[in-house]
Amino acid sequence: MKKKNIDLVIFDCDGVLVGGESLSTELMADEARKYGWNITNNQADKIFSGGELKKIGELIAEKSGSKVPDDWAIMMERKIAEMMRTKAVTVDGAENMLQDIIALDLPIRVGSNSSICEMDAKFSKTGLDQIFQKDRIHSARDLNIPKPNPDIYLYAAQEEGVLPEACIVLEDSDAGVEAAVRAGMTCVLLRDAEKPDPKFGDVIRIDHLSQFAGVVQSIASNL
Repeated sequence: MKKKNIDLVIFDCDGVLVGGESLSTELMADEARKYGWNITNNQADKIFSGGELKKIGELIAEKSGSKVPDDWAIMMERKIAEMMRTKAVTVDGAENMLQDIIALDLPIRVGSNSSICEMDAKFSKTGLDQIFQKDRIHSARDLNIPKPNPDIYLYAAQEEGVLPEACIVLEDSDAGVEAAVRAGMTCVLLRDAEKPDPKFGDVIRIDHLSQFAGVVQSIASNL
């Protein structure tokens, strides 16, 4: 593993810090079935996880042959945020992992495809709003340039005033991995060992958050 300076740690949100993404995809599956696409919850979880709501709405329209309202993505964003205010939970080990990273004296930011509205709800319910300041939480949806575009990660680095190559990203989705790699950042993938590698780029794989701080230490030449 090649050593390099690490000046910023950037986290995806869903599946990395906040769990319950399957609740969101189940909500979308209900919507898809309402429009006539007979998709199961398991299928929806595989197809919709980490996706952009606008594109998911377009896919539902394509598969169902039904007209989906132009404001479907905004409507779903509100429904998801409302649900997460009561149902959001942290990913196992997230709080301890964050404290381990903070103990390394490294700055932290969030870069997610979720909207700020959604993340406010999720972070408030889980208490992560006590760890991340609002101006360090960034939404690719609100930028209107979602992953797999690298812009959200480049924006986080720019806001921190560091070079992309000095950033390490923790991701769980293929789209997020592609965004991080295209941004020129080191990417660590949180994924169960039996699940396949992402389709884009080289990553360092872990299967539990307790491993992440050790990976950062093994890479960072400035720690």
